[in-house]
Amino acid sequence: MRLSTVKIAGRTTWGVIEGETFRDAGAALAGRYADLKAAITANFAGVAEAAASAAATPNSELEWLPVVPNPDKILCVGLNYEMHRKETGRREVENPTIFSRYANSQTGHLAPIIRPKVSTHLDFEGELAVIIGKPGRYISRAEAMSHVAGYACYNDGSVRDFQYHTHQFTPGKNFPDTGAFGPWMMTPDELGSLADLRLQTRLNGEVVQDATFAQMIFDIARQIEYCSNFTRLEAGDVIVSGTPGGVGAKRTPPLWMKPGDVVEIEIDRLGILRNPITDEAH
Repeated sequence: MRLSTVKIAGRTTWGVIEGETFRDAGAALAGRYADLKAAITANFAGVAEAAASAAATPNSELEWLPVVPNPDKILCVGLNYEMHRKETGRREVENPTIFSRYANSQTGHLAPIIRPKVSTHLDFEGELAVIIGKPGRYISRAEAMSHVAGYACYNDGSVRDFQYHTHQFTPGKNFPDTGAFGPWMMTPDELGSLADLRLQTRLNGEVVQDATFAQMIFDIARQIEYCSNFTRLEAGDVIVSGTPGGVGAKRTPPLWMKPGDVVEIEIDRLGILRNPITDEAH
């Protein structure tokens, strides 16, 4: 299944994407699930059946919201492709580099990514988001993938000058409307094997990042294992699994996103996340 959180005529709901049509499972299951996170927690019990007869809306009439607008936590993996590690000059490490993003920093498909008024150093980072479906602590690598509810495209938009103020990532990764998440999540049974899938980031139609998930330094199972050691993973949590090389900050000259630009994150079989760039209102 492909599942999204959206607004229809100003009403927030969630449901199943079938081609160019949205099936409003949120309305059909209103007495059972408060939101998509609740459906994820219940392993989507009854969702397919409800969606089959739910009200249909063309995708063109949707206002897309972050796939999971209210995760308990968003854990982001840094420096997880060798080309990106090398372009940053960071040393090799034995464990994943983890930082956090807040839920209110996210935005949806086709919504603008906002360049804040305090910076012009807005960078792109195309990534695969992993949505946790089954809670757990101290999850083994062997069991890790059974905790995955689905996958989505993510743009971990970064305000680089704030990121580089000190040796930490958090401020530059949490400006409002900079983390794009969508258009939908796809369940593992539909997406299939990750190994050969390709991720591309395009800025105004030009490919700026291009990699396969086989090039990750720490694969998804290792990320889940590691994160579950220091925190209990909850259903609806999001792990943003790292960006390939080619980020704007490491180009000569740097390539920053600016108002009027359009950035796209495409993952094979999964979909395309597209966002315009606009300035924060003064």
